[in-house]
Amino acid sequence: MPLLSPYELKNLLPLPSKQQKFILSAQTTIQNLLSGRDPRIAIITGPCSIHDRVATLEYAHKFKKLAQSVMESCFLVMRVYVEKPRTSTGWKGYLYDPYLDGSYDIRAGLVATRELLLELASLEIPAAAEFVDPLATPYFSDLISWGFIGARTSASQPHRQLASLLNFPIGFKNATDGNIDDAIHGVIASMTPHTFLHMNEDGKITSTQSLGNPHTHIVLRGAYESTNYDAKSVAHALQKMHIAEVSTRLLIDCSHGNCQKVHEKQKQAFHAVIEQIKAGNQQILGVMLESHLQSGNQSLNFPLQYAVSITDPCIDWATTEELIFKAHALLEKSLQLN
Repeated sequence: MPLLSPYELKNLLPLPSKQQKFILSAQTTIQNLLSGRDPRIAIITGPCSIHDRVATLEYAHKFKKLAQSVMESCFLVMRVYVEKPRTSTGWKGYLYDPYLDGSYDIRAGLVATRELLLELASLEIPAAAEFVDPLATPYFSDLISWGFIGARTSASQPHRQLASLLNFPIGFKNATDGNIDDAIHGVIASMTPHTFLHMNEDGKITSTQSLGNPHTHIVLRGAYESTNYDAKSVAHALQKMHIAEVSTRLLIDCSHGNCQKVHEKQKQAFHAVIEQIKAGNQQILGVMLESHLQSGNQSLNFPLQYAVSITDPCIDWATTEELIFKAHALLEKSLQLN
């Protein structure tokens, strides 16, 4: 079934200038966090995946209030993951199957995705997303403040080329086995100009030239059988980055391998990372959490529980708020002393 071109979708759902200015401002702030010019920490938090617009917007309003409360020490960015990579099979995300019924109405998913991201931009909430299919990116990348290349695609040449084309910060995650070489090589490759096949705004495949993206970095997300958020693992990653002459700061994902898919263990990882930052490790720029209104996860069977993840398990909102307020209290004092 033919789809709208990116141009046609953007014409149908345009980005107003006020929201565009906000997104550009958020991207600049994240660039300053990456470079260390902004002394605050970044906290990316939100559902493992988006599947319910109503619950997402309820989360967003709580997120907005919390972000304003801790803005002196923390810059919050909301996870708005509409594409989901699968280890084998499974639901591929809101963009591909917005009705959750296997109908795979991608046209409706593209429209719903753009509508949701426009609403978040209107609320002045910066959005983070993982880019899974490069062909989907032109439909919504203008609404994203921080992008990510996942553990399964950090070694992918098309994804490295895509990152080199985008003009906002992109994080490369370590591989699912814990190896960080693919992420390091991904950062190096994406900083370099490339010529490659890509879809333009009119929906045509063209020969595309990128300039290279200077705002790329590494994300430590643990592995199937081990974590890498502790001080020793962080030091090891920084050493490998130094040898490869990659000088950017790194982000630590408290979920995935770093909690071994046990959502409560995100708290342990979060506290360990905040303590490292408080102790003076300036190479850590922040953390990522998988968080929803309700804790845990559920299978994709109807009726669904409201605001419970249908992919990886998440911590609930009360825990999210508690963790971030604690980090704010600890780090605000450090910033005042400096």
